[in-house]
Amino acid sequence: MSFFKKLKEKITQQKDSVTEKFKEGLTKTRDSFAGKMNDLVAKYRKVDEDFFEELEELLITADVGVSTVMDLIDELKMEVKRRNIQDTKEVQAVISEKLVEIYQGDQEEKSNELNVQDGQLNVVLFVGVNGVGKTTTIGKLAHKLKSEGKSVLLAAGDTFRAGAIEQLEVWGERVGVDVIKQSEGSDPAAVMYDAVQAAKARKVDVLLCDTAGRLQNKVNLMKELEKVKRVIEKEIPGAPHEVLLVLDATTGQNAMTQAKQFSQATNVTGIVLTKLDGTAKGGIVLAIKGELDIPVKLVGLGEKMDDLQEFNTEQYVYGLFSGIIEEEEE
Repeated sequence: MSFFKKLKEKITQQKDSVTEKFKEGLTKTRDSFAGKMNDLVAKYRKVDEDFFEELEELLITADVGVSTVMDLIDELKMEVKRRNIQDTKEVQAVISEKLVEIYQGDQEEKSNELNVQDGQLNVVLFVGVNGVGKTTTIGKLAHKLKSEGKSVLLAAGDTFRAGAIEQLEVWGERVGVDVIKQSEGSDPAAVMYDAVQAAKARKVDVLLCDTAGRLQNKVNLMKELEKVKRVIEKEIPGAPHEVLLVLDATTGQNAMTQAKQFSQATNVTGIVLTKLDGTAKGGIVLAIKGELDIPVKLVGLGEKMDDLQEFNTEQYVYGLFSGIIEEEEE
């Protein structure tokens, strides 16, 4: 059975609505990537060095990341030799197979799941620069957790950006969740202290914490994040249970730079990739995993409230190759 057939079978067992969201959300990347891939396959009938060179270029322009691409090409060459593949068409299935392997590595799919445990207060800290969709992501995640039956509280820790507190309050009202806040310009660590006390008193399941995102004076921002983390940790040993870095997928390699800076300053446990539906460079998911080894936990696949989805490697690869998979079935 071909890899594409196996992938299709596995996907069919998962939620169809979510698979469709991945398929729709990755349309721009797929159209660009799969279109170029088809052109490449049509251009070369035989798998040779020139074919691999052009494939390398294609993957780099999809923002898969240079070192990840180099590793992938090396593995593809070995696999093509091992299976004695001559026809370029057959290489597409091997690429998708290797992408799943690269992403999953030695880890099980579980590492992509949010660390939210039953029967305890879970603290999720959101970090990232302004303008990446951090507050919107918090609102959407609050909605998602609530629809799963969990009680949620929000902490307005971005006390510096004008309108940030109000924006979080709007989301709180929209999803029916309270927001713990202080006045604009107050100490974010003090807000977190209040929020943790309130979350404990109300016995909520999940506390979602917003933080400031000014990168221009990086040292102060990172010190501030450390302070916020210390306050949370002191009140709840082992917290925060997740530190999620929010990145805008449309910024491509710039998102990689931000990921490196934040992961140096604070222990980032997962990535939220927003606006994945708005970019033709959806390969950034693989670059983040391949070069930073931080799992992408959530992806934004559209504007709607329920378009924030848990990241799933198979559904992602299916979203990238669905056109080719459907062609193969015909």
